[in-house]
Amino acid sequence: MATIQIKAALPSLPDGWSAEKDFKPIGSLSQPTSRAIEPVGPHFLAHARRKRHKRTFSEDERIQASQTVKQTEEEDAGEISEPEDPMMLQREAKDWKQQDHYAVLGLSKYRWRATEEQIKKAHRKKVLKHHPDKKAASGKDENDNFFKCIQRATDILQDPVKRRQFDSVDEAAEKEPPSKKDIQKKAGNFYKLMGPVFEAEGRFSKKQPVPQLGGADATKEEVEEFYNFWYSFDSWRTFEYLDEDVPDDNENRDQKRHVERKNNNARKKRKVEDTQRLRQLLDSTMAQDERIKKFRQEGNKQKNAKKIEKENAEKAAKEEAERKKAEDERLAKEKEVADKAAKEEGKKAKDAAKNAAKKNKRVIRGAAKDGNYFVDGTAGAKDIDAALKDTDDIIAKLDNEEIAALSAKLQGKTGKDAIKGVFQEEAKRMAEGGKAKEGEYKSLN
Repeated sequence: MATIQIKAALPSLPDGWSAEKDFKPIGSLSQPTSRAIEPVGPHFLAHARRKRHKRTFSEDERIQASQTVKQTEEEDAGEISEPEDPMMLQREAKDWKQQDHYAVLGLSKYRWRATEEQIKKAHRKKVLKHHPDKKAASGKDENDNFFKCIQRATDILQDPVKRRQFDSVDEAAEKEPPSKKDIQKKAGNFYKLMGPVFEAEGRFSKKQPVPQLGGADATKEEVEEFYNFWYSFDSWRTFEYLDEDVPDDNENRDQKRHVERKNNNARKKRKVEDTQRLRQLLDSTMAQDERIKKFRQEGNKQKNAKKIEKENAEKAAKEEAERKKAEDERLAKEKEVADKAAKEEGKKAKDAAKNAAKKNKRVIRGAAKDGNYFVDGTAGAKDIDAALKDTDDIIAKLDNEEIAALSAKLQGKTGKDAIKGVFQEEAKRMAEGGKAKEGEYKSLN
């Protein structure tokens, strides 16, 4: 701990004056005192550094500024580091609209992907390197044109609206579509080369995320989603950045309105041209996309297969109709011969058939009764009516042969379940043959 003495000094007096004669003592002056002062703080460290290295104030400030720049460059070297174009360093500040703001700040590889933090770091690095005061201290040319370019680039990229306007016309961020020759050099080149093109275009989409082009193994649904998205692409891209400067003076208002109308028309024209450009890119991409051809061929193959299947079915139906017709004609002729042979017995056979039919009908009706009208327990009036109605309806829809067959099946059957089962089987056969509807006979359900 250092100890110093602080003495109170008297003010200087005019010539001919003395403290003893011309002043009355107000009180005795304080005696010198000793106080302890601790050597701490940045100012003391700066003083100690200057004493140790025997530097003046200006020399020490210049050296410290250089070290700060070096440290900043080392901190940002891994993230923001790219060589500076000598032509860019000579750019005039007034031509700021033609400059690449990302290149000015050393963010060419990031461009529209650059974050706010990266822009801040890049600005700090460039300012420390190109500040006019630093150039003057190092004896270099004090031209501050590029420094103004740095400030302009930072102002634009840190303003969301202005940055979006610049990103809309940033040609360096665009990906030029590959030529057909480049695509045909190697299998799979189409998806590898066209993918980045649509990735770059996707930054203008209002809807995010943007579907990717994918590869040769993409499904039909994925491919359709991609092209449907891009053919209805909703872009936020604007072209205000390319506007002609509007006069600021209020004297020539007509000229100001003329320039504004001119800018609006130019924006609309560029918007239409950009939409047409994207549509042409999509048409060209779809024409070269082998997946579209593959899906189309598969669709045509399925369509042709269905067509052939339909033709075969129509041919088979026609052949079946002809066969049935021939069969019907054959049966008709056989029936005609049989009718002629049986005509002699005529009435006898007819009467016998009628008698047999009546007998068989009585057997069928009697079977319904023997089967307790198809219900468990004592059959009520409704059960009896329903069973007899269904039985009569079945008999009415059957021919004599079917009635005889049903009667034969019922012969020897006893008990409700056995008899009902025969009737249910017959109802099912009739439904399959189109003589009755499924579930039509409620008493048998």
